[in-house]
Amino acid sequence: MRVSLGSISNMTGCLLKGSGPLLVLLVAGCARPDVTPPQATIVVPQHWAESGATPTSLDLTEYWQLLDDPLITHLVETALANNRDLAQSAARLDQSRSQLVQARSSLLPSLNASGRGNRDLGDNAPDSFGFSLGVDASWEADIFGQIGGNISAAEADLLTAGYSLADLQRLIAGQVAISAINARAIAQQLEIARSTLDNQEDNLRIARWRNQAGLVSSLDVEQARAQRAQTAASIPALESSLVATANSLSTLIGEPPGRVLFELAELRPIPNPTALAGFEAPADVLRRRPDVRGAEANLLSATASIGVARAQLYPLLRLSGNIGSSSLGISNLFDVMASSVVASVSQLIFDGGRTQAQIDSAEAGARGALAAWEQAILGSLEDVESAAVDQSSAIQRVALNVEAVDAASNSVLLARSQYQAGLSDFQTLLSAESQLLSARNQLVSAQADRASAFVRLTQALGGGWNAREFSLPSEDRTP
Repeated sequence: MRVSLGSISNMTGCLLKGSGPLLVLLVAGCARPDVTPPQATIVVPQHWAESGATPTSLDLTEYWQLLDDPLITHLVETALANNRDLAQSAARLDQSRSQLVQARSSLLPSLNASGRGNRDLGDNAPDSFGFSLGVDASWEADIFGQIGGNISAAEADLLTAGYSLADLQRLIAGQVAISAINARAIAQQLEIARSTLDNQEDNLRIARWRNQAGLVSSLDVEQARAQRAQTAASIPALESSLVATANSLSTLIGEPPGRVLFELAELRPIPNPTALAGFEAPADVLRRRPDVRGAEANLLSATASIGVARAQLYPLLRLSGNIGSSSLGISNLFDVMASSVVASVSQLIFDGGRTQAQIDSAEAGARGALAAWEQAILGSLEDVESAAVDQSSAIQRVALNVEAVDAASNSVLLARSQYQAGLSDFQTLLSAESQLLSARNQLVSAQADRASAFVRLTQALGGGWNAREFSLPSEDRTP
């Protein structure tokens, strides 16, 4: 579900600053001044271990288009529009936005109007109606930052919800792309199995003819039958796997099974995307990762909650007042007005340790949020390094398997012609056929791994979402 998140702030960038061989990540600079946040220092390398220093020039925002497969592009974009998990995440974002409005409303006074009309009943009751009107007002002064802390926490919660939606978009897009790539690979392997089965049918006919001619024993016929049956048995398993993958894609794009399987039945090459190399510095990549920024926003919320809990230890000032009038007739209702203003101060003296327990709980929550943020950073660095190695390995495997398929194809041609001429035994042909089948399947797997590694690497680099959609307009900022 592609949602423009107009109320997501870019404020969290203050936690990821620095240059040089070490990047120091300090939380204190972004916290409220009356709160001592948990401190953290994470060493982020200046350069990647598995990549050069030249940044890639490709735009990875919609990286699935670089796969040059119209069906995959259609599936990804449909999933971003219709996926039900994304719809749930978007609803949670709307909830967070509403909760921020509620938190900010606490800065303003509340007004309540009331009106009443009455008439006494009885023999001696006056034959007239009584009327009264009144307005009550109350306001809480945010002297020690409890309301401000709630607003800061609500803003950070909104950030967290927004980046959670962005990260889910990133993950859903990658899941759909990789599933579609796997479906392409399964379709290729299914075609390989069927074409191999046709060749093995020919081998079985040749073996039976030579056996009937008395040139070979029945052993050749039984070996040909066994090989043919093994290949035939792999076809239903591949068909079942293709159906399961297509049905999974149908769920991801938000529709019942059926159409996707029909579209995947068309045999198309496995995507061969451009290899990525020379990534931006680790700190820059971390800024583009919505999961890291979401964990950072969650830390901001947890830190603000400490200040809210501590503010309960300080005095609370409330102002309230009312103005009203009452009379026995509407015409003179406003002749006499009465009003009052009351200022009250309350101070916590004893609550059995409840408030201190809330403070301790908030501090523990901040420490947990800090650990989660650190884990998100470390996991992001791991994703990039591992995906870069996977991409390089898959590219090498494709090149080697191309050579293996070429050699195995030549071996099968030679073995079949020699067997037909009686120059070699059937076991040589069986071995050559098995090597060719294995080499073709391994080539398809390597090609799928190469495309999947590209997807995982673009995901790890923060591709799949548009950061320009995540800005906080001025009307949503805290007054």
